[in-house]
Amino acid sequence: PKEQGFLSFWRGNLANVIRYFPTQALNFAFKDKYKQIFLGGVDRHKQFWRYFAGNLASGGAAGATSLCFVYPLDFARTRLAADVGKGAAQREFTGLGNCLAKIFKSDGLRGLYQGFNVSVQGIIIYRAAYFGVYDTAKGMLPDPKNVHIIVSWMIAQTVTAVAGLVSYPF
Repeated sequence: PKEQGFLSFWRGNLANVIRYFPTQALNFAFKDKYKQIFLGGVDRHKQFWRYFAGNLASGGAAGATSLCFVYPLDFARTRLAADVGKGAAQREFTGLGNCLAKIFKSDGLRGLYQGFNVSVQGIIIYRAAYFGVYDTAKGMLPDPKNVHIIVSWMIAQTVTAVAGLVSYPF
């Protein structure tokens, strides 16, 4: 903050906000579609391990598919956060649109997907653990549609911690 000012802490955050909403919407939309594929005809009580594996697969596939669409925004967010300089003149990019345009102009579409292979591995593991454990835990409750908010919150907190721990190396 001494060199770039207090607002520099939020430099590149607009890209994060813009990336976040479509990512979440796509994750949930694709997860439901993949659940139809992986869990069609599976009885969650009689076929627990198949149910759990289907939830893991649905979550991982949804995360990977979503990333295919939003990765350029994720990549640009990282580039903007790393684009440091004392003033605007020393920075390579002026904002999200400028970052995407410059990278596309110099490296083409392939340039916007630099690092995708590593990122997709991490997101598959994270989303598989996140959605797989959450959906399985909620599905095993007596009445999954009418769960008290505290129970849902506790499941979500546990699942978020577990998913983070499992996917941390990626």
